[in-house]
Amino acid sequence: MSTLAATFAALALWLKPASELGSKQKAAPPPPPTASSASASAIGGDDPARAKQIHKIRPGPAEYPDINTLRNAIPAHCFQPSLWISCSYLARDILLIAALAYAAITFIPQIQHPLLRTAAWIVYGFVQGLACTGLWILAHECGHGAFSLHTRVNNVIGWFAHSFLLVPYFSWKFSHARHHRFTGHMEKDMAFVPRTQAQHQSRRILGLKIDTELFEDAPIVSLMSLLVHQLFGWQAYLLFNVSSGVDSLQPEGSKSWSQSHFDPTSAVFRSSERLYIVISDIGLLATAAMIYYGSTIFGASTMFLLYGVPYFWVHHWLVAITYLHHTHPDLPHFDAENWTFVKGALATIDRDFGFIGRYLFHGIIETHVVHHLFARIPFYYADEATEALKPLLGDLYHCDDTFLDTLWPTFNECKYVQPDSTAPGEMRWVKDEKDE
Repeated sequence: MSTLAATFAALALWLKPASELGSKQKAAPPPPPTASSASASAIGGDDPARAKQIHKIRPGPAEYPDINTLRNAIPAHCFQPSLWISCSYLARDILLIAALAYAAITFIPQIQHPLLRTAAWIVYGFVQGLACTGLWILAHECGHGAFSLHTRVNNVIGWFAHSFLLVPYFSWKFSHARHHRFTGHMEKDMAFVPRTQAQHQSRRILGLKIDTELFEDAPIVSLMSLLVHQLFGWQAYLLFNVSSGVDSLQPEGSKSWSQSHFDPTSAVFRSSERLYIVISDIGLLATAAMIYYGSTIFGASTMFLLYGVPYFWVHHWLVAITYLHHTHPDLPHFDAENWTFVKGALATIDRDFGFIGRYLFHGIIETHVVHHLFARIPFYYADEATEALKPLLGDLYHCDDTFLDTLWPTFNECKYVQPDSTAPGEMRWVKDEKDE
């Protein structure tokens, strides 16, 4: 009887989004949102068609709150991840991935009509990409220590899950921790540091200076740039540390020219971290061997459809999620003198991706602000923690009810930042002069 009860409890758990699971009590609905007070120089200006409004809770405090004040506002249980709950979500994602792969191998080749068979593979690749992104996010929880209270368990599960997705677990864990440590810092952040106006206007491709006005007015150029950004941005980050700040490398690490996440001697890492980079690479080699073995059984083309297409979907979602969490006309960045941890963590935005975000992506899109403040809070308590912080943060809390539909306008409009004359130390997104 106890086994049967546990089984039904697990099924009920899997059918709930993380927000329902984490809430100990019913949260009061937030006050009605008000329009964002973007400066005239910010993208969109007073034209609501050119920029999405950020929903505000209420007027915020005059100064940024202390991190301990914020921590004390969150219920203590939110900082206590449950190994049972986390493993339940892990099992759900693994079962979904396995079921999709089995169905694809078993049934899609039997479809006689080539167009229907092609359509089935396309649907499989998209859905499997969603499921694998969920697994990616759970490994991300492991890297932050939010999967369980046991570091070794976190690292073992995270290593297996990320290795399966061709992600170097420890390599990314180390650099991602520094992204959290210096979020919003114009020099030390490890991800999506915006260009200044001078950097934007002096960009080069293959050593040739780009005429920004000529190229950026061409929609086809913007479209191709966005496709490259989404398909290969993650690989470029792992190989070359692109989009990182100029002072993001480790002074006590190697003096190597390499900034690769696969190189144990890379300047991205401290010398004490080299062994873990090797362990990460071993995981990637094991997965590569698995893919090769699968291709000898099913054929290279089938293996590409089974693994390769979902792989690109996963990294499309990863880049989109990270980019849109840190890029919005109203989100500032800070120079070295004025940056603080709390300022940087609050220079992020919560978005909404509906069913996919809540159920398959474990709420990572909807609760990113609290994740940057307290990365050890597990995703199933993140909604409760967010609601606890909103009264303290007021206008300092940013959320937007859009996600993927804002990728194109954001990519085209958020080109560079420049100092905000009304707020010393802040860097704000601005329009090109030709657009004003």
